Amino acid sequence: MSPEELSELISTIAHQLVSSGKAGELTEENVPSIDKLAVMRPKDRTHGDWASNVAMQLARKAGMRPRDLAARFEAELVRARGISSVEVAGPGFINITLDSASAAVVVDKVLAAGRDYGRNSHLDGKTLNLEFVSANPTGPIHIGGVRWAAVGDSMARVLEANGAKVIREYYFNDHGEQINRFAKSLVAAAHGESTPSDGYKGSYINEIAGDVIEQARKDGVDILALPRVDGGRDSDGNGLGEGDSAQREEFRARAVPMMFAEIQRSMIDFRVNFDVWFHENSLYQDGEVSKAIAALRAQGDIYEKDGATWFASTRHGDDKDRVIIKSDGDYAYFAADIAYYYNKRHRAVDPAQVAIYMLGADHHGYIGRMMAMCAAFGDEPGVNMQILIGQMVNVVKDGKAVRMSKRAGNVVTIDDLVEAIGVDAARYSLARTDYNTSVDIDLNLLASHSNENPVYYVQYAHARSCSVDRNAAEAGVDASLAVLADLDTEADGELLAGLAQWPAVLAQAGDARAPHKVAHFLEGLAASYHKWYNLERVVPMPLTDPEERLAQDERERLRAAKNPEPARAAARLKLNDAVRQVITSGLDLLGVTAPDKM
Repeated sequence: MSPEELSELISTIAHQLVSSGKAGELTEENVPSIDKLAVMRPKDRTHGDWASNVAMQLARKAGMRPRDLAARFEAELVRARGISSVEVAGPGFINITLDSASAAVVVDKVLAAGRDYGRNSHLDGKTLNLEFVSANPTGPIHIGGVRWAAVGDSMARVLEANGAKVIREYYFNDHGEQINRFAKSLVAAAHGESTPSDGYKGSYINEIAGDVIEQARKDGVDILALPRVDGGRDSDGNGLGEGDSAQREEFRARAVPMMFAEIQRSMIDFRVNFDVWFHENSLYQDGEVSKAIAALRAQGDIYEKDGATWFASTRHGDDKDRVIIKSDGDYAYFAADIAYYYNKRHRAVDPAQVAIYMLGADHHGYIGRMMAMCAAFGDEPGVNMQILIGQMVNVVKDGKAVRMSKRAGNVVTIDDLVEAIGVDAARYSLARTDYNTSVDIDLNLLASHSNENPVYYVQYAHARSCSVDRNAAEAGVDASLAVLADLDTEADGELLAGLAQWPAVLAQAGDARAPHKVAHFLEGLAASYHKWYNLERVVPMPLTDPEERLAQDERERLRAAKNPEPARAAARLKLNDAVRQVITSGLDLLGVTAPDKM
């Protein structure tokens, strides 16, 4: 019997108690929905397999003492098939113990469903646009973007496992001053000049400048001979580099696609595949900015003041109105944000019912204006638009912060991280922590083969389960002989409970936009499996002479653990395989491999 089935049973009993007049003043309308009658795993396993606080939830509305109402539930639960015992404890908790056969039914469910075990359709019919990473195409993806790559892709996989249609989207900021600064930096590098005061640094700038020159040469273009313009100096007298010139434009036109290609390669190598690569520049070229502003103007949310065009965002909860077209006629950056959201919601193909933005910690101040824009378009903030803010990532090696990249200067890039610890460890370590909190990535730990390394710990559990399978096959253990009721030890019970909780964990991870819940579950399941592996044998192993001389009850306990009869060995083999399946499924949701050997 699964936790979900217990919740359904408790709901049925609640309604029966109401209809029979045994629930005091409680009415049908006051009985919560099944998903609000969740059962939980007791911290103290002597209290049973599962516990419910339903009596404490309903006692006030029933006009009864919680323990008295709990006793009514106890009388009905104890009669249910598959339940071994029920006890009312403390102020009104109901502790439930299943019989071993009922608890073990989950094994066959897992093996029959395979990778679909735990998956559900409660988000079926929802189209979610999930935009993440979206780093500027002016350099390699740094560690903050890498975190969003791991979290975002894992979140997409979890949402799909809950039935949603997810559109993974990368937004290229290829319009605006940052692209001009990038091109100016390349021109300076190509001529051996110092980086402009507002430019980009790092050896990758020299690499790309060289690649652009070589590409242009092959196309018959002497790019360094094209006209140049001095860009002037800033208020401190520092050179601003190349002005608006034919040479800068040629470097921009060739270099930006090169950075696009590098970013796309990095994402694919990191096992992240986007459905849409959206270019900011297209919003201006295709008239999307004008279209979105016109839509807001039509409903009175646009006005003119001081020669500029404003969005009346305070009408929709923002702290101040926002300029969208400056007095010099240039668009403010927020104009593209408005057009981009409008585009997502009104596309001909896969329009977003929910647009999820995954932004860095420095974007926290954007939330107010973004939600105001969502509301202005007639949508519901927090529903049609959801903004997730990620916190900082610190990379540590030998107890010290790692900051220097070989290519990009004073940052750590995606390639640096993957080179140091590999894709599996990088993805797992970044996805296993709530994105709302900062995280330390310890390169020494994540490169180690130790139980303290979380990704190794989980992957090793999978590899061990594969080893058990191989050994069982050699020993002739026949899974068809299994009697699942023989899975009656404490270690068996912990694994069975873990398997039973997987569907609820997966649903919670999707609803809470929290893929780290999958990692935490896997680590708990792996811990239970490693303990079980050390206590219970699948392949029979005879007792040693000292063990044979133990007291009879201890000797028989050891014999059942180390030298089980065929039915028990076969049952353990099936349990082993069910655990392996769930670990495989969980790791896949995190984009991490499940190795057969380690």
